[in-house]
Amino acid sequence: MDKKFLLRTFSLGALFLFTFLGAEKIRSIDNPTAEARADEVPKITRTQAHVVTKNIDDKNLLKEFTNKEEKIIIDGVPHISQLPELQRGCEVTSLSMLLQYEGIATDKLKLAKKIYKIPFRDANYVRGNPYDGFVGDIYTFSKSGYGVYHGPVANLAETFLPGKIKDVTGQPFQAVTALLDSGSPVWVIINSTFAPLPESEFTTWKTNTGDVKITYSEHSVVIVGYDENYLYINDPLGSSGYKPVSRKAFEQAWIQMGSQAIGIQK
Repeated sequence: MDKKFLLRTFSLGALFLFTFLGAEKIRSIDNPTAEARADEVPKITRTQAHVVTKNIDDKNLLKEFTNKEEKIIIDGVPHISQLPELQRGCEVTSLSMLLQYEGIATDKLKLAKKIYKIPFRDANYVRGNPYDGFVGDIYTFSKSGYGVYHGPVANLAETFLPGKIKDVTGQPFQAVTALLDSGSPVWVIINSTFAPLPESEFTTWKTNTGDVKITYSEHSVVIVGYDENYLYINDPLGSSGYKPVSRKAFEQAWIQMGSQAIGIQK
């Protein structure tokens, strides 16, 4: 074979090899391809991928849990009407529902006799204070009367269940739901509309034991359950029990009436 031909062939091969390698070097430095960049991307191992997937599942599960509406209902609370015997006896009638649920053999009329009473007006024409006792006549609207607040009711309940009565008056509404969570229905003071009243519906009485803000729409019911939007109540003026009412409006009205509530310590 001609030596010149071999030399030419070798030279062309060397030139081609040098050109190719140089171009690859330039491409890898100045213009990296997707394949070159892929080496720099952190790889997720199978274990890591499982953790990522699990975290996503946990978040979805948490979302479903937090969106799930909680509902607590206490079954078996008797519904008792205050009528016709006790036109003003909503408080003792509601108490009778609470006590009967606990297995106490009593009724609204026995409680009406036992509740501590004070005159509607005393000898000096000063009005009675519902924080002190039942004000006026409990049986009929034909005689003057008003009602009674939590203190005398809790005291009466204590005679039937010594050491077990839990008065959470003045506490946030969470104290009421905590009692319901524990399995206790809750006696409360509210108004008959189960919603906040305008200030024009209230008046202030000057009594011998201090001023007291009252409304003649005052009422008492037993709360027997709740969920996110509703409370379920036994209303002694209602035709049946477990009536749903707006939770937001009821809570506002309950606060307006002094946040009064009584349950049973479980």
